[in-house]
Amino acid sequence: MAGKYFYNGDWYDECPKVLGPSDHSFWMASTVFDGARSYRGMAPDLDLHCARLGRSALALGYHPTMESGEILDLCQQAVRMLPKESELYIRPMYFAREGFIDPDPDSAEFILAVYDSQMPDAAGFTAHFSALRRPAKDMAPTDAKASCLYPNSGRAIVAAEKAGFDNAIMMDANNNVAEFANSNLWIVKDGVALTPAANGCFLAGITRARVMRLADAAGIEVQETYMSRQDVMDADEVFNSGNYGKILPVTRVEDREFQPGTITRKLRDMYMDYSRASQLF
Repeated sequence: MAGKYFYNGDWYDECPKVLGPSDHSFWMASTVFDGARSYRGMAPDLDLHCARLGRSALALGYHPTMESGEILDLCQQAVRMLPKESELYIRPMYFAREGFIDPDPDSAEFILAVYDSQMPDAAGFTAHFSALRRPAKDMAPTDAKASCLYPNSGRAIVAAEKAGFDNAIMMDANNNVAEFANSNLWIVKDGVALTPAANGCFLAGITRARVMRLADAAGIEVQETYMSRQDVMDADEVFNSGNYGKILPVTRVEDREFQPGTITRKLRDMYMDYSRASQLF
């Protein structure tokens, strides 16, 4: 897997091994990260992902060691080191060295991984409703993109795959639809694009916000709302938004088949057009 890695002032062609059993992040999962994408030399909203990393660090009690502009510059350098046709995942991170239960705020260290990661099939994916839920904001650091939030997502995806689906729809503590296990959820009903209201139990993503702006530019009404399972099942279209695949249609939820709809296709096309403005080389 081709990639570039930056740690402690140096670039590496292979993933550096930086943690041991005494490091806080190794045993207490006190790691925050962000995920951005580059494909064919484009890196949409990379600056916003770099800025969010600093906010995530503060939410976990770290003292960030770098300005977002410095992180952006390193990410751009890494992308330019790799072939222009590459499809890359860009993952800047902070992890803590010291601490007991809580991390030592001044022990945070920065590391960057940029590596080959193929974009998922634009044909879409299937999903079912998971028995696992997103935690409320007073139960976990849901205001950060924190590694400790993801094991439950992984369990939900494993269960979905065992049941014959690609992904899982997770509910919040009040039994409202929250999001997919690894991306934000959207439905379309009667020409209106609806997405679960950001209630603090999930990360309202950067791509989600971009979709809202694109929809507004296209004259598509967007509503943030509380959403039930039945709302999803009765939708005209279902799609996701997220950094990994950007905008992808859902082709089946439980036993209900869906076709990639007009609004889903339009927003995906608009997003790809928007991406061209982020060309790095």
